[in-house]
Amino acid sequence: MTIQIFILSSLMEERNYPYKLKKKINDLQLQDLTSAFTESKLYYHFESLRKQGFIEVQEVLHEENRPDKQVFAITEKGRSAFPKKIYKLLESSETIGEMVIGLANIKYVDREKVCTILENKLEHLQEKWQLLNNIDQGQFNDPQTLPIREFMQDYVNDRHQHAITYLTRLIQEIKDGKI
Repeated sequence: MTIQIFILSSLMEERNYPYKLKKKINDLQLQDLTSAFTESKLYYHFESLRKQGFIEVQEVLHEENRPDKQVFAITEKGRSAFPKKIYKLLESSETIGEMVIGLANIKYVDREKVCTILENKLEHLQEKWQLLNNIDQGQFNDPQTLPIREFMQDYVNDRHQHAITYLTRLIQEIKDGKI
């Protein structure tokens, strides 16, 4: 979904062709954000978006001694679907890192709706953290497992507290118009 959002966001700005976007992904070093990016995946997603009617070929560029380049543009259907894809990405993401492409395109969506999605995630995360903190530690009193239990408890607490802190900050920065 991240690759499709990247493609659609690029086409919201200008008509483009797959190879140029591939170079842009490489230049921006977005491979980590697009989960196992490959050139074949990029072309697969262009074709998928075309079949869904979200993008269409606008022209074909012919260059001597080079393959033809299909230049794509986003359709009205694609413009309409684009915010929905961003909302879906934000809802399904488990970390802020997974949300980056969606957050980078926040200008195309309703900020209040984004905040509502993130506030729901925050509430769920806080409930989960509270649940983890309320686990009866007495059932794990085996002296042999105490060091690993304490290590894992610290690790989980730190991860949850870190996620809560940054999700809270993200929501506030969106509300303040900084993001």
